[in-house]
Amino acid sequence: MYIGEIARLTGASAKAIRHYESLGLLGRVERAGAYRHYREAELQQVQLIRQAQALGFRLVELVALLGGRTGEPDWLALAQAMARKRASIAGEVARLQALDLRLQAVSEEILGCLETTPAMLAQCDLAPPARVLSEA
Repeated sequence: MYIGEIARLTGASAKAIRHYESLGLLGRVERAGAYRHYREAELQQVQLIRQAQALGFRLVELVALLGGRTGEPDWLALAQAMARKRASIAGEVARLQALDLRLQAVSEEILGCLETTPAMLAQCDLAPPARVLSEA
């Protein structure tokens, strides 16, 4: 199949497919005269590249993982890279949850002060909020 067909089947642009080839992600692509001729193996490789990108992998990470010139993905290395990415995401989720708790505390403090009488409002430590926000 030609590049237009593989692009249609995978949703990747022809430019992206040429880029994957230039990075070595598709192995050796056969030529029919001036045209690239893609086989089922390259179709599957482009689909795998697109799926990996959707999971947050960058092309530079995929070069070593997806076999490049050998044409066969390193499935064990790919699984290990996914485990590392999941661990990184778990750390980011924990960081964001802690940030959310701090934002909730500051918001509740502000709302609590706003509910007081005008005389009591002066006693609230709302300005500057650097004390609470600097803990973030």
